[in-house]
Parts: sequence; C-alpha cells; structure tokens
Amino acid sequence: MPPDMNITDSSFHIGAGLALPEDEVQLWRVDLDAIRGEESRWQGRLSPDESKRALRFHFPSDRQRFVASRALLRTILAAYLEGDAVNLEFSYSKKEKPSLAGGHATSGITFNLSHSGGIALYAFTRGREIGVDVEQVRGDFDVEPIARRFFSAQEQIHLNDLPKAERVEAFFRCWTRKEAYLKATGSGLSLPLSQFDVSLGAGETNALLATRPDASEAERWVLREVPGGVGYSAALCVSGRGWRLNHWSERATSRSSEVELL
Repeated sequence: MPPDMNITDSSFHIGAGLALPEDEVQLWRVDLDAIRGEESRWQGRLSPDESKRALRFHFPSDRQRFVASRALLRTILAAYLEGDAVNLEFSYSKKEKPSLAGGHATSGITFNLSHSGGIALYAFTRGREIGVDVEQVRGDFDVEPIARRFFSAQEQIHLNDLPKAERVEAFFRCWTRKEAYLKATGSGLSLPLSQFDVSLGAGETNALLATRPDASEAERWVLREVPGGVGYSAALCVSGRGWRLNHWSERATSRSSEVELL
C-alpha cells in the first residue's frame, strides 16, 4: 500500500520504491492551493521547458498551481521509478497526452493528470491506457446550452428528464466522464463528443454506455466515477478489465475495490 495519497500540505514525504502492481490503478489527490506557496521549491524539479510554460501564465496563482502540479507529478513518478524527479523526460502525443520518455520509456508505467480549481488528480498504472478528469462543480452558468452543443442525444434526454435541481451535478458527472474517455483514448476533441454515450447517474462504475460507429469499442474500457472531494466531480477511464483501484479518499470504506470482469 502506498503512503497517504491525499497530499494536503507541503510537509508530505514520498519515499522511493513505491509499488505499482500491474493489476492496480492508483489515484492520488493533491491540494494545489495548500502547497503552491512554495513555488521556488517546486521550480527546482521542473524541466527548462516546463519552467518556460509556467512563465506564460498571467496570474501568479495559476502559475503556482501549474508549477506545483508538474512538480508533484515528477515527485510521484520518481518514487515509482526509484529515480530523480528532475531527470525524468516526457513525450507528448499529437493531442498533448504525456508519457514517459528517455530511459524510462520502457517502464510500462502510464499516467494521466487533471486539475481544476485548487486541486489535482493523478492516475497511475502499468501497461494500460488511462485518462482522468476532475472539474469543480459550479452553478453560476446555464448547463443546458453547453449540453445541447456537446452531449449526445441520449445524454441530453437523460439530463432534461432530471429535476432541475439535480441537473448541474449530473452535467458535471457527464462532462468529466466524457473527458476521461477522450483522454484515455488519446483522441482529444478530434472524436466528437456526440459519438459516444455515458451515464449521468451518481456512483457509476461502468459508465460508458455506447460507442459509435464501432459498438464493440465500449467493451475495451472501464469508465467510472471516482472521488474528487467536496465540490468536485471526477471520472477515471482505463483500458481492459480485472484491475483494482487504490484511491486517496479517506471516506471510502476500503481503499481497494476490485473492478468486476464484465
């Protein structure tokens, strides 16, 4: 079992030699707002390219969150790989999905990250495609025009059938699930969001309902809700079946839950 995967202050310690079994997915949560104040500390772990990217942010708070999120990604990966966080190399797909490069390209470790508001989620596994998305739930905009533009016809029907008071949370559940699937497949927005259906129900562990034009594609993936914390909605998508999820949430009855073979 890895150490506490819910990082809430800068005094955390992650030792080298973290285990990441091949049949496991590990989900970490980082409170970026709690640690971003130590920007100079985190800057020391970034690559020159990441440091240049950080300078593009207009607001200091956004820059600090970016710096902290990249530094923590490197820190956790280095613990799995028993390497130096500074020396890790990444490559990026055409849709900007990151993966390990250089000497660690053959490690088999795959990962994905997402951040929203003041928190970040990181998902790690071996030998599987993976995507994670988290969104801060906001009620200050009209979700229905966005749903009409981006959701499938079936998803729009489900959303409109809900009581109005439940639609905002259902909208964010749908959005994060669709994003997690796109990130896992590496398709980005080149795959129209209307070409697959996800469930809007709370607590779903098998939320990918249909894919088009290839209906069998849905069987390749497990798309499920994961905890994002109070005020956040989150989803995880992983290729294949028969894996366990170890996640950060202290509210779960067990940190490990077997994904059933369907």
